Amino acid sequence: MSLSRGLRPAPRRAALAVVGVLSAALALSACGGDGNDTSGGNGANFVTSKGGISTVPKGERAGIEEIAGETLEGEKLDVADLKGKVVVLNVWGSWCGPCRAEAPHFAKVANDLKGEDVAFVGLNTRDANKQQALAFEADYKIPYPSLYDRDGKLILFGFPKGTLSPKGIPSTVVLDKEGKIAARALMAIDDTKLRSMIDPLLKEK
Repeated sequence: MSLSRGLRPAPRRAALAVVGVLSAALALSACGGDGNDTSGGNGANFVTSKGGISTVPKGERAGIEEIAGETLEGEKLDVADLKGKVVVLNVWGSWCGPCRAEAPHFAKVANDLKGEDVAFVGLNTRDANKQQALAFEADYKIPYPSLYDRDGKLILFGFPKGTLSPKGIPSTVVLDKEGKIAARALMAIDDTKLRSMIDPLLKEK
């Protein structure tokens, strides 16, 4: 057996290694993050408020990578199709205490802003089966869809390096009407803080 053949990982082993890395990264960040980042890295330029919400000036925002897949209800959803609206991306899991704490606030704001140019999309992660996540949505009367991201691939690869990407569970990232990353919170937030991320973007031309 040649040396090169011996060093080549089997496809199944490679796939398992990727899943392992994803799971480990999410495990380290689960229900973590205090939202107090003060440097963007990689040239990113953002400001973090005392409340832990980071924002990027309009002319300096970056776009996202592909964030698309199947919702918990089995429908296809591509965040790119929502361009023209302010998009709220909320990372959550039914097992996460802070996610349960903020869920009523997200449901309230989503209902309050019906008819406005705003779309809400959940990114459900680390729920072993969809039934747990669907029960969460029903309990908190969540009025918007969530992409099922069990292994966290959308979360880890959907945001360019050095941008305001989600780094904990829960995290919330808000895109402007051009589909660019405008604001982020790395903690559970209430309706007031959520509106402070959305309202300025609704007023942008």
